Amino acid sequence: MNPLMRTNNNLPSLIENFFGRDMNDLFNSNSSWVSNVPAVNVVEHKDGFRIEVAAPGLKKEDFKLNLNHNNLTISSYQATQQEQPNDEGRDKEKYTRREFSYSSFQRTFTLPTSVDADNIQASYTDGVLKIEIPKREEAKLKPPRQIEIGG
Repeated sequence: MNPLMRTNNNLPSLIENFFGRDMNDLFNSNSSWVSNVPAVNVVEHKDGFRIEVAAPGLKKEDFKLNLNHNNLTISSYQATQQEQPNDEGRDKEKYTRREFSYSSFQRTFTLPTSVDADNIQASYTDGVLKIEIPKREEAKLKPPRQIEIGG
């Protein structure tokens, strides 16, 4: 079995229970709860891995992706203010209610040595951040082949 995800929490995850310990060696996930940490899917395909982050309501500018050695960190910061109908702005200070909120999250994944970290790509469409992490050529699964026996 190929490793899938390892988390640093004390609760066993569905992935750990279903795939076993080996599946958890691919990604070491650390999450920091500042507000709401979005759900994440990790998909392995023949050419690499894809991380899908469910983050509706954000813009691609709200995200930061950082790669430090083999640690990929996904973070976001967003500040919002709700304007009220009679809001005259901060200059006149006459509003009676103005609601604002700040939300942020950060998740770090430890990438395996089998990935091509120089060619990681990301896109954000329809509320889902997708990060494509290709495998190095030598790490890709090769089809079975027959080995000739010499005499």
